[in-house]
Amino acid sequence: MTHDLVIRNGMVVDGTGGARFAADVAVDGQKISQVGVVEGAGHREIDAEGQIVSPGWVDIHTHYDGQATWDRDLAPSSTHGVTSIVMGNCGVGFAPAQPDKHAWLISLLEGVEDIPGTALTEGMSWGWESFPQYLDKLDEMSWTLDVGTQIPHAALRTYVMGADGADNTVAASHSQIEAMSQLCEQAIHAGALGFTTSRTWVHRTSEGAQIGTLKAGADEVLGIAAALQRAGTGVIQLISDAYQTTDDDLVASELALLEAIALHVHRPLSFTVQQSDESPGRWRELLEAIARWRAAGADVSAQTAVRPIGVVAGLTSTVNPLRCSRTYKALAALPLAERIVRMQDPAVRETILNEHGSFVPSSFSATTHSGYDRMYPMAQFPNYEPRSEDSLAGIAGRANLPANEVMYDFFTDNGGANLVYLPFMNYSGGSLDDVAEMIASPLTLSGLSDAGAHCNTLSDGTMPTTAISHWTRDRTHGATFALEHMVHRQTQATAAHVGLHDRGVVAPGYLADLNIFDHDTINAYAPELVQDLPAGGTRLLQRSTGYRATIKRGTATVEDGELTGEYPGSLLRGPQPL
Repeated sequence: MTHDLVIRNGMVVDGTGGARFAADVAVDGQKISQVGVVEGAGHREIDAEGQIVSPGWVDIHTHYDGQATWDRDLAPSSTHGVTSIVMGNCGVGFAPAQPDKHAWLISLLEGVEDIPGTALTEGMSWGWESFPQYLDKLDEMSWTLDVGTQIPHAALRTYVMGADGADNTVAASHSQIEAMSQLCEQAIHAGALGFTTSRTWVHRTSEGAQIGTLKAGADEVLGIAAALQRAGTGVIQLISDAYQTTDDDLVASELALLEAIALHVHRPLSFTVQQSDESPGRWRELLEAIARWRAAGADVSAQTAVRPIGVVAGLTSTVNPLRCSRTYKALAALPLAERIVRMQDPAVRETILNEHGSFVPSSFSATTHSGYDRMYPMAQFPNYEPRSEDSLAGIAGRANLPANEVMYDFFTDNGGANLVYLPFMNYSGGSLDDVAEMIASPLTLSGLSDAGAHCNTLSDGTMPTTAISHWTRDRTHGATFALEHMVHRQTQATAAHVGLHDRGVVAPGYLADLNIFDHDTINAYAPELVQDLPAGGTRLLQRSTGYRATIKRGTATVEDGELTGEYPGSLLRGPQPL
């Protein structure tokens, strides 16, 4: 028998969490046909000697909602082994959308997810109003990977309530809740994978207005979520301030709402859990609550990250400690090379440093202004668990120099391309020890990559690669994890949670979504600023190394880190049974 593709001599890590084993993998059409000793030849054969063969990564927390309407590559996800994504998270997205709310929705995504508004304005052709029409528009596309989406509360609220929907102080009426619930059910029947919402003060429009769903009452959230119960399918995803607040009353109120969703809607629920400096132990309290709800029969999980949630700062990033200087602002519009020449003039350097030093930041921006003990220079392959001595403060101390001067000279070196990493979440103790506990917990799911978002502030869409490189190979102290465990967490576990049961496992009958990678060299390079968004928009992008090939539905989409120009990915409408 001749097969379409045979991957020979690989070490299979099959996604179930079971022990690895040596095997060939045969692919016919879009599915895996045989795993073991494959006798028949392949029209194409890949020698995977010394390589790992795993399922493709399934990233359930992305924000490609606008980009997916114009960009078929969907990098960096596609170049970091991801073969399926879910977008529409955190209650933000672009459908349903009244024509007069296009600009507001763009402003919301620009503010919440740092996606350039000019890129969204030029890149999105719209052509839909309802959520089913949005899915029809996406259905015209093909990509490097499969795309699933969810109906976002913020868009739904403004569609039904108009301007009042964008105001978090306005409560929805009973009739408005019923209308939102009916539209949510319509979206689920059309193929939405779930319903999402946001309850965090951090989420604001580009003008600074807080997201309209911030204070939505339990009657509104439960009323909309009841649509999933009626439909008998769909997941619920949300972000709440419960993990980061010091207000015990707010936490109690949020946990009461989460418990009501978990126990009464009877659909899978996941929500963001991270460690904040303000309440570094709160995440354990949330996991304890999840354990209670699971014991009562609920399907609920914490979405957690595999590395700190932070920002990338530098002269090419949105976050730049020198922006407070009037002199620097006057230079900021110059081409980078010319700007660096001016900044290296001793008189200009002294002036900018004096203006930076005399600026008094707010408590919120103090870290990005002068938190030198949290600013870690990024190497060619970033270390996402740096030590205190690796910080600019540590470097300055050893050199007996002022930390602000070390920062300035670092940014103006290397043609201005140098970047520092500032971890905000998941790094309160200066290590990832607490994150290791989250990863080890059966109460958590891997998520929060935010791929497609935060274009000029971070590049966390590459988290699936870090999950392998850091936690199964590079970590030098504390807990590490078996490769089998980390592969399972971002394949079968994430796929099953959102109802994609046809993928995430290397076994006959499953989709031929596969990664072939070198466990010794798989890694993510440091972010680079690229100008590839519509209207000349920029974003930080990370290249990968160590991926021999990524196979989507039996077709190679990436080989040796380069896109092949093949687009076998399609829209996912609803759950996908095996």
